[in-house]
Amino acid sequence: QVQLVETGGGLVQAGDSLRLSCVFSGRSFSSYAMTWFRQVPGELREFVAGISRDGGSTGYANSVKGRFTVSRDNAKNTVILQMDSLKPEDTDVYYCATAPYTGTLTGDYKYWGQGTQVTVSS
Repeated sequence: QVQLVETGGGLVQAGDSLRLSCVFSGRSFSSYAMTWFRQVPGELREFVAGISRDGGSTGYANSVKGRFTVSRDNAKNTVILQMDSLKPEDTDVYYCATAPYTGTLTGDYKYWGQGTQVTVSS
């Protein structure tokens, strides 16, 4: 069974940076694409960034393009979301998710982490 554990959330000011990590266990990490979503309670979970199994392909939501960077370390079974130039509207719970292939819809994913809160003050 795949397990995902996110860490790295917190409270920062606008313009600051945060680095989220997601550790994968239970299967072969290199066989799975990794994706980050975010959600405000009561709203739909939205795609943020994704990375292919070998790390050679990445994709981003327009709202974070140029500010966020997704990467993975297959030796450490970890995916990283580096978030720079944070804005108050980036305040959300951030989730990592995994599936054999990348997708931008929540229905594409069976395995999810528990989420980590990111709060950006103005």
